[in-house]
Order: sequence, then structure tokens, then C-alpha cells
Amino acid sequence: MAKRRISIDDGRAALAAVRAGGTARSEVATAVRYLLEELAERAPGNTVEVRVPPYGATQCVSGPRHTRGTPPNVIETDAQTWIALACGELDWSTAVGDARVVASGSRAALVGLLPLVREHPVEAETLEV
Repeated sequence: MAKRRISIDDGRAALAAVRAGGTARSEVATAVRYLLEELAERAPGNTVEVRVPPYGATQCVSGPRHTRGTPPNVIETDAQTWIALACGELDWSTAVGDARVVASGSRAALVGLLPLVREHPVEAETLEV
């Protein structure tokens, strides 16, 4: 398993900022990379490559490993869609149906692995009061 490059605290802070409407490139980049690292940690492997250009990519899901060239199972999406999927604000089938996600390969799906974050920041703040 790859070592985290973004601390959990920094990742959560960036994610909270983006979900609250922040659009700073550094916050979006940190949130996207944090969620990609979270996915790779929860579903380790090299069968599927998830790409969120220009911010990052990760390989995940156990199974057959590719060693050269473009992997046979690739998922690509934009930052806003990735964050919405990872936070449970958008479901996989809707994202694919609306062409917000491009998935190629027989194993290129994240059904059952998402969402990675379940609570909405406003709800979490309300619960802490």
C-alpha cells in the first residue's frame, strides 16, 4: 500500500472547504488527492486506475495487475464529480448515465466502494452542537 502524502487532517480540512463552496485550486487539489488516497487505502490493488485530471490518479481494487501501458480498467472524471461521488452526493449510476464519468474495462466500476465520506459538513456541525 502506498504511503499517504496528504495528512488526514489536511485532507479533511480541504474537503470541508471545497464542500462549503471553496474553489481555490490548492484546496480542490488537496481534497481530490486525499479522496484518491482514501480509495486506494480502502480498496488496495492495481486493477483499476482512477484519474481526476489534472489533480491526480490512483490504482486500486485487487485483481489482475497490469504492468505496461494504459491499464485495461480506467475511470476518469472531473474534480467536482469525484468529490460528489466520494461524498455520497452523487451516485455511480447517475454519474455514468450523465457521462460525468468515463469508465472503460470490465472491472471499471466503483459500486460498493463509494461513498468514502458519509456526512455533510453542515450536518456534522449541527451534530456537534
